[in-house]
Amino acid sequence: MMTVRRSDATRAAILEAARERFASDGYERATIRAIARDAGIDPSMVMRYYGNKEKLFAAASEIEIGLPDLGAVPARHLGVVLVTHFLERWEHDEALTAMLRVGVTNEAGAARVQAIFAQQVGPVARGVCPDPADAPRRAALVSSQILGMALARYVLRLPPAVEMTPEEIVAWLGPTVQRYLTAEEP
Repeated sequence: MMTVRRSDATRAAILEAARERFASDGYERATIRAIARDAGIDPSMVMRYYGNKEKLFAAASEIEIGLPDLGAVPARHLGVVLVTHFLERWEHDEALTAMLRVGVTNEAGAARVQAIFAQQVGPVARGVCPDPADAPRRAALVSSQILGMALARYVLRLPPAVEMTPEEIVAWLGPTVQRYLTAEEP
């Protein structure tokens, strides 16, 4: 039993160190040695659990957005609910900010962010937009608003974006996200 717990703790330490290192150094400059040092373990343990840097990055960037159950939300409130959810996640989850940093500096990181949003925002758009065939485009528009604000507020730390309250951000972005999801045409 103790081995399982130690193994889980080691994996968690590696993933936390990897997320931080990939965020601060980018994919290319982050090294297995640096990640192992940050996790307080031997580099061979990183290789034992993850095999190589690419597999470690894939594991470290496995992020569940955790969208709320939108089935009970009236369609006219989806924009506000989604923006509120994402703001709450970004305020309390450094992993999302780390992933965004890597996503803007690295091709593999960008692909990971694309996949996360396509897999998790795409179905929302498909379920509510007037033409389900248009769902990918609408999901991309929603993502542009969410990721754009996250980049401005949490990565670039633009003072006006940082100074806005979550309520102000929701009031500004909610209607835009709503329009992207449910409007017949622009």
